[in-house]
Amino acid sequence: MLGLGVSNRPLVRLLLEFGCRVSGGDRTPREKLDGEVLELEKLGCQLFLGDTFYEEMSAEIAFRTPGMHPDSPAVTALRKKGAKITSEMEVFFEVCPCRIIAVTGSDGKTTTTTLISEMLKAAGKTVWLGGNIGVPLLPLTRKMSETDVAVVELSSFQLIDMTHSPSVAVITNLAPNHLDVHKDMDEYVWAKKNIYRFQDDKGVLIVNGDNAITKELRGTGTTKTFSRVGAGTAQLENGTICRNGQKVLETKDILIPGVHNIENYMAAMLAVEGMVPDEVIRHVATTFGGVEHRIELVRIKDGVRFYNDSIASSPSRTIAGLRSFSEKVILIAGGYDKHIPYDVLGPEICAHVKKLFLGGATGPLIRAAVEAAEGEKPEIVDCGDFTAAVLAAAGAAQPGDVVLMSPASAAFDQFKNFMVRGEYYKKLVMEL
Repeated sequence: MLGLGVSNRPLVRLLLEFGCRVSGGDRTPREKLDGEVLELEKLGCQLFLGDTFYEEMSAEIAFRTPGMHPDSPAVTALRKKGAKITSEMEVFFEVCPCRIIAVTGSDGKTTTTTLISEMLKAAGKTVWLGGNIGVPLLPLTRKMSETDVAVVELSSFQLIDMTHSPSVAVITNLAPNHLDVHKDMDEYVWAKKNIYRFQDDKGVLIVNGDNAITKELRGTGTTKTFSRVGAGTAQLENGTICRNGQKVLETKDILIPGVHNIENYMAAMLAVEGMVPDEVIRHVATTFGGVEHRIELVRIKDGVRFYNDSIASSPSRTIAGLRSFSEKVILIAGGYDKHIPYDVLGPEICAHVKKLFLGGATGPLIRAAVEAAEGEKPEIVDCGDFTAAVLAAAGAAQPGDVVLMSPASAAFDQFKNFMVRGEYYKKLVMEL
């Protein structure tokens, strides 16, 4: 096991249960290991720790953790020693007994994946939700039946060396992201294409017809498109989402805000076509309140609405968040630098933001993008770190304002992940 993070731990238990000899490698030193990893050691998993843990390891099969590039030193070392490299998700696709619907994209994949799951469950299906969200699915395959449906979110890190594709594949959109890990944009897009690359002629590919990259993609089987501004298998007509020319859902009935969520609903309803009645889709639209950390209303205090959009780790996702509000907002942005361009964010901030509070390594990059853009510039305040930015934004807010934490950056400069950042933001807001 190359990496002993959350996704690999249930797999270690499963393999030990089946009598396999399991080694676990991780860069974390022993003194910083949490109790669960030490428990795995007691169960029989041999640990190799530290920056060069892989030098002493050997195996017949090596499971790569999603965040580890296939060309990383650890993977390369095990491959040279004769190990077959695989992953939890790759093996899941090999042994899963039921239909798989998978979703990827630069933005919107978690909400779309969750919508598909909610629609199927509301239609009476037994659904297994996982992949890049939820729990690892491989250990659960023994409980699955042929009539169930597995709905999985897949990241580019999971897809990059996949050799299996789902029967239904959804790509919400593609934009520069994770270029701190991927060699370049070409590798990022190539990895995403694995979601449909291995489909047969019965496979279904669903793509965003409004996105410059995805609109050109075509699958081996059936390719369906969705579009807010043009024609598609699902398209928007006078405030109503139509599928194959038939009215399905009025956008005013969608509970979660933002035009990007109209796209998410279009993608989801195409994915469940033939499995979920239209009245069930409409019921989900009027009752589904969204996924945590995605334009989540945290609190209304003294007439100020505070929103948590910590999932926004790229400019395109922050742009979608900004466009969800009719008024100009107070924006908190900045964080870890993934080496992606910020020029597209500048004009959007000028159009949708009245005060901008910056922190983290990308703060100067976002400032430069705003200053280079045309249009009226918001007031910009450089705060240094996240806490200072949140408190300064809250202090500047007046009744009627919207304070939106949508960083356009990853959280790794100060937090373990975007979820920890979102929880910390909510804590700060609730303490105001």
